[in-house]
Amino acid sequence: MNYQGPAPSTDQPECTGVLLTNLGTPDAPTTKDVRRYLKEFLSDPRVVETPQLIWWLVLNGIILRTRPSKSAEAYQKVWTDNGSPLLDISRRQAAALDARLKLKSAGPIKVALAMRYGNPSIADGLEALRRANARRVIVLPLYPQYSATTTASTFDAVSDVLKQWRWIPELQFITHYQDYSGYISSLENSVRNFWQEHGEPDRLLISFHGIPKDYADAGDPYPEECSTTAQLLADALGLDKDRWAMAFQSRLGRKEWLKPYTDETLKNWGAEGVGRVHAICPGFSADCLETIEEIGEENRDYFLEAGGTEYRYIPSLNDRQDHIEALADLVLSNSWR
Repeated sequence: MNYQGPAPSTDQPECTGVLLTNLGTPDAPTTKDVRRYLKEFLSDPRVVETPQLIWWLVLNGIILRTRPSKSAEAYQKVWTDNGSPLLDISRRQAAALDARLKLKSAGPIKVALAMRYGNPSIADGLEALRRANARRVIVLPLYPQYSATTTASTFDAVSDVLKQWRWIPELQFITHYQDYSGYISSLENSVRNFWQEHGEPDRLLISFHGIPKDYADAGDPYPEECSTTAQLLADALGLDKDRWAMAFQSRLGRKEWLKPYTDETLKNWGAEGVGRVHAICPGFSADCLETIEEIGEENRDYFLEAGGTEYRYIPSLNDRQDHIEALADLVLSNSWR
């Protein structure tokens, strides 16, 4: 193998690099771009733990022939003048985190943004840090709750890039922060700010992205970490047990996923006569298709059609000042002394 890349630049001072990552997004809300994105995403063996030959046939023979056009229509609903909401927000997060860390860090520091799938790629982000003379790199995947499908997949991608480099930086990897005090405080603040404007609901639904149940049965700690975050948030808000619930969204395919399901929970609440519901998605650090369209619109309709009277979605933490401050403190607490 020809190992790539020179050593970091010597034209500027050494710095600590921060690779801020999230899941990713299509480049455009078109069937072609969505198909390319879904192929990369669903070809990851961390995401779909099915024998590769069988899954290749299903993915290429069925899913990529039917799903991209439907997903493209959904992306078109949430696309903005600045493009993908996830990418736009992630760029703002990276810029704000870079500015905050430059004020708080004792030494030079540089933040680069990367997406696990799509653009800017993990390779692009690491190359930007190499050009900045980053001799140490902290990888911060914006997944507060660890899962092999997200955090471990990011580790795989970083490793795949670095194993081609001749010179490897020191590496620090933040695997989770589900109970980090600054993160929980930011969630609490966001809910209280929302309630000051809209009033308190009868119930708060705390919804997380789901994973197949057999992944958890095999040892993935994701459901326990989601439960920790949900309980800490409910405690911070002073909510009794009958005023909130945790559920899991975005299931795909016929196998059993983590329960209870978000859509079924909302349908049941509507049928039971629960009037006002607010929903929050603490596992999503930036608003995206799954929060804006799936939780904000699709699941709202389920609840209202079942008999509910009011439903509101509380936005993700995005680039709130307290969220950026929490991420900066998290990075600094994991940096080298």
